[in-house]
Amino acid sequence: MNVRLGIVVSEFNNDITSKMLERAKKHASSLSASVKYVCYVPGTFDMPLMIENLLKRRDIDAVVTLGAVIKGETKHDELIAYNASRLIADLSLKYGKPVTLGVSGPDMSKMQAKDRVNAVSTRAVTAAIKMVSRINQLKVARSKSTKVIK
Repeated sequence: MNVRLGIVVSEFNNDITSKMLERAKKHASSLSASVKYVCYVPGTFDMPLMIENLLKRRDIDAVVTLGAVIKGETKHDELIAYNASRLIADLSLKYGKPVTLGVSGPDMSKMQAKDRVNAVSTRAVTAAIKMVSRINQLKVARSKSTKVIK
């Protein structure tokens, strides 16, 4: 099955998120998934509206988010990360399609974010593909006996 992905990328901390996008696209290709749309938003907080527009599309099976929320002098990073992640999860449930959280942070230094580029982006892509597959398996499971969806 060819999983069709949309990727939403934060422009804030672009030196990090551009590398995350590059890695995510390469990883999706290696897993035979196709990236149909790459959508840029100003920051992580701005992601939910773009995600919702992608989830409405029939040619999208899952959305991958990519962002880096870096610790500043206040707790603003926590506000951004917590609210964005809650809205992202809500959209996944509303549309019945996976939306994976490839956003690193909060309470993270720039160096920590750079160190997590590969891990965060590849895990988000892998999770999206696995969730689409498992949801599809569940849809076709017809027997009343216990099934393991893996």
